[in-house]
Amino acid sequence: MIANYGFQATVTAGPGMGDRLVDLLLSALDDGGPGTSEHCVVYLVCRSASDPDVVHVTEGWTSEEDHHRVFAGEAAQALVARLDGLLAGESAYTDYVPVRGKAAF
Repeated sequence: MIANYGFQATVTAGPGMGDRLVDLLLSALDDGGPGTSEHCVVYLVCRSASDPDVVHVTEGWTSEEDHHRVFAGEAAQALVARLDGLLAGESAYTDYVPVRGKAAF
């Protein structure tokens, strides 16, 4: 499958809560999580090299519509609701159109 829609989020956990934030974001890859959707072709969680409480999430989806549909579902909404208690401040979100690249894990 090819990623035709991309999404980047930069989120900051409360002080010392970066590990919990990473664990929660990675739970999207658990059985039935939004990252397991056949339409999610890239789901990458990264930490800032200079601040362990800053986390970046990069997603690649088959389409923008598929992304919105999956994230409107119960599993994704439950995950998003759990994020609120871990975040400090506003998060930055950017959507984009992938051109070409590689993701192999």
